[in-house]
Amino acid sequence: MISPWRAVDPIDSAAYGALRRRAIFDCCKWDPQVGDAAVIARAPLVVNRDAWTEVAALAEALARETRAAEAELIRRPDLHGRLGLPRGTRRSLAKAAKDAARGTRRTPHGASRTGASRTDVRLIRFDFHFTTDGWRISEANVDVPGGLNEAAGFPPLFAPYYTGATAIGDPAQSYVDALSAATPDGGAIALIHATAYSDDEQMMAFVARRLEPRGRVAHLASPAHLRWRDGRAHLHASWWRGPLDLVVRFFPAEWLYQLPRACEPDYLFSGSRTPLSNPATAILVQSKRFPTIWNELDTPLPAWRALLPETRDPRDVSWRGSPDWVVKPALGRVGEGVGITGISDAADWNKISRAIRWSPSHWVAQRRFETVSIPAAGGATYPCLGVYTLNERAIGAYGRVASRPLIDSMAQDAAVLLIRDESTLNSKLETRN
Repeated sequence: MISPWRAVDPIDSAAYGALRRRAIFDCCKWDPQVGDAAVIARAPLVVNRDAWTEVAALAEALARETRAAEAELIRRPDLHGRLGLPRGTRRSLAKAAKDAARGTRRTPHGASRTGASRTDVRLIRFDFHFTTDGWRISEANVDVPGGLNEAAGFPPLFAPYYTGATAIGDPAQSYVDALSAATPDGGAIALIHATAYSDDEQMMAFVARRLEPRGRVAHLASPAHLRWRDGRAHLHASWWRGPLDLVVRFFPAEWLYQLPRACEPDYLFSGSRTPLSNPATAILVQSKRFPTIWNELDTPLPAWRALLPETRDPRDVSWRGSPDWVVKPALGRVGEGVGITGISDAADWNKISRAIRWSPSHWVAQRRFETVSIPAAGGATYPCLGVYTLNERAIGAYGRVASRPLIDSMAQDAAVLLIRDESTLNSKLETRN
């Protein structure tokens, strides 16, 4: 099996220091380390052209199936309780199901009662791993896909050091172009996010920087700043109050029910007359328990079935102490709560085991795969290639690498570069003048 990766040398310490400063100020990468560990990788992920063509096509197939499955699931409240969602979230989804049952009614601004819009802006990120059995995905970030500032900002910083390699598109700019096309000149866009988290704030700030030259007014805000009048979103903040032309939601759907009642978060699931990116109904396919209900759906899912490892309710398999299974929370993010025998430390494993014993319906067991590593001077690294799709079209990639086969908060963000010219690509670092 031919690896899709090309191993390259890392940049030196002096170049890395300069690049790190640019990452902070140019790319809004305000958290360049976790504790004492740097989280910006010194070497990019370099992928060959044929591999990118293949994985991009796979991501687009997944995106088509994901959108179709979500549309069906909105109308299937009988299945919502099996997805490990909080009760408050299920209540909001039940209202969305009633809207769907009444039929789609078009309203101003191109929006519908089900939250979809004629000018749709749906962003998804599928996390791919190249394994001994070919490409596999570990999850789909359908609800609030992050990493745009690193994915768009890092490749132009690294590419000048590696002759023969280039960036794979600009996913942030593609997203901004779509948001701009969905709003009028001078339109107001709220970028709502969990304002207490710097990694959320930094991505929204990066997107806002790109929106303003397009003649759009971007407001960084909390979902608690939203108010609704006749189904239209308004910003109700100390610095600005008025109607919004679009709401970008970078706030997990399963947290929305905790907002004050005045925020009326149900509109982020359905009934909004203001376009949304992404509607909160995305949580239906974000849940890692989504595969446990596949056989109940009419939507065919051949790409999902081929690319996602077997996924079961943990009560149905012998996962304890087994090297064959990985356990994950249904709504975990950034690798949190993932348990792998021989990889997770004892304290984490005990905590995970207790949580599964208490609430097995909020967890899954997933068949373990063997990731093909990339050789490096400090030891092998395990890569993850996050492929973004925008309205079912692949637009770029987000790279992460780890020193063990688990991509979690300690993994490093890596620029993703595409081999432009095989004959001139240097595996040794080329010094810039």
